[in-house]
Amino acid sequence: MGIVQKTSARLLSLLSLLQTRRDWPGALLAERLDISPRTVRRDVDRLRELGYPIVAAKGPDGGYRLEAGTELPPLLFDDEQAVALAVALQIAVTAGAGIEEAAARALNTVRQVMPARLRHRIDTLQVTAVERPVNRPNPQVDSGVLVALSAAVHAREALRFDYTPETPPGGTDDERAEHLPRRVQPHHLVTWGGRWYLVAWDLDREGWRTFRADRITPRTPTGPRFAPRELPGGDVAAFVAGRFRGSDGSGDWPCRGEVILDLPGAVVSRYTREGVVEELGPNRCRLVLGSWSWPGLAAAIGRFDADIEVVGPAELKDAFAHLARRYANAATDAPPPIH
Repeated sequence: MGIVQKTSARLLSLLSLLQTRRDWPGALLAERLDISPRTVRRDVDRLRELGYPIVAAKGPDGGYRLEAGTELPPLLFDDEQAVALAVALQIAVTAGAGIEEAAARALNTVRQVMPARLRHRIDTLQVTAVERPVNRPNPQVDSGVLVALSAAVHAREALRFDYTPETPPGGTDDERAEHLPRRVQPHHLVTWGGRWYLVAWDLDREGWRTFRADRITPRTPTGPRFAPRELPGGDVAAFVAGRFRGSDGSGDWPCRGEVILDLPGAVVSRYTREGVVEELGPNRCRLVLGSWSWPGLAAAIGRFDADIEVVGPAELKDAFAHLARRYANAATDAPPPIH
């Protein structure tokens, strides 16, 4: 039994190595597995018998390559891979990709074919994925749409699709034009806040755009291949974050201010995701924060239960005065003044 387990473990290690790179010289495989080249050849033959399409390259530097097969052979996972797979499948329900039921069935299938030792580890790993509360539920995206968008991104092929954004009744001509077919060069498929977005260069509007994937209906066939453009800033994460802040792509908020709070910096930093906190003393810190609007920024800073000194700009100080009048009116029975 010990010899069988040792051979199985070695086969698993060999398969894992073959999956990490395109070509493996036989001598290098033997060195990594600490076995002879002859044993490598025997193990490769065993994997072929199990259905794994491994081809051999002839010559003095001959090696092995794991080809894509037409049928799915038995899957082999080591302990770390099994745990990673279980976690990934359990949190797939929050991806918004319409694969929740398929992920549950996949996890059950994988669990049934695993040894009792790994099955026990997966059964004790129960992950509950909790999303941040949102005002509106995240829409589900058809998995076929995600596959089509991803394929176009990978192939660098122009994409045509129908797009239906939210448009108020009686919208402007520009808003109604948004419903026309779009022609884009797709660059990235990203997920943000539980929703899927396509980052693309709009060929008709000659500018970068982000499109919600749940509102895209791809058309076929795809267009010609294109040379990728350089994304502003060169980083897709910063670009998308900047777009959702309402900026022009610079990655900054439209409104940014600086204040001094009578609180320790360690306390303020725990409740500030994107602000910059600088410790000024035992119970004093500097906070630089951004928001969509000046009243919104003042309200965000006001949630800290501490005295506030506005460093700048003047718009932030005016916003505090505006909120002070509004809160004072709310604290009395008198109706607010009519402007």
